[in-house]
Amino acid sequence: MTAMVPAGRFITFEGGEGVGKSTQIRLLGERLRRAGLAVRLTREPGGSPRAERIRDFLMAGRARALGPLAEAMLFSAARIDHVDTVIRPALRAGEWVLCDRFADSTRAYQGVNGGLDPQLLARLEEVTLDGLKPDLTVILDLPPLLGLQRAAARRGDGAPDRFESEDLAFHMRLRDAFLAIARAEPERCVLVDASGDAESVARTIFSALVARLGDAVVAAPAPAAGAAAHG
Repeated sequence: MTAMVPAGRFITFEGGEGVGKSTQIRLLGERLRRAGLAVRLTREPGGSPRAERIRDFLMAGRARALGPLAEAMLFSAARIDHVDTVIRPALRAGEWVLCDRFADSTRAYQGVNGGLDPQLLARLEEVTLDGLKPDLTVILDLPPLLGLQRAAARRGDGAPDRFESEDLAFHMRLRDAFLAIARAEPERCVLVDASGDAESVARTIFSALVARLGDAVVAAPAPAAGAAAHG
């Protein structure tokens, strides 16, 4: 008899610019691997070869002049390929998929900030995801000015991307949008203060993960002190 492969878990990380999503995904992925779990780290837009090409177009700001609806459609096209070729196969194989941004970012960036009709976005999301829903969404929260300062320090002499280059008012609305998502879906979302050091934020995230998803991850050892800086 062929053994059943346990279903994987799908965890998404959301938040504004500079909140440390990439650092926290890496720390959680390392901890889960030490617990013996198979882990896939991915991101949006991108995560698959075709979606990465769309990412390059979007993040360079080349779709900005087309308006928020066109941007939302491009994000959705990338997401369909990412879900079909990476996320669903990994979950079926029993992997824990940790994704840097997902559908909530479209709601926040193109929905609230772009002024798109929430019902239109909901229909687009329904078609794009075809029933897929994160088991847990970690929303990292920072005051926008601090997040932008961290993002600037991270990129050094590089140019800001499509969304980092927006004004402070944009990023304040973005924060409000993510806070509203956390309030509206508390069964899926956990809101985490990202203002502390990377290790303390990682511990908070892991505690929330254990509380929400059970004992499968309890055995994972804590991350080593000084393991990472914010990213």
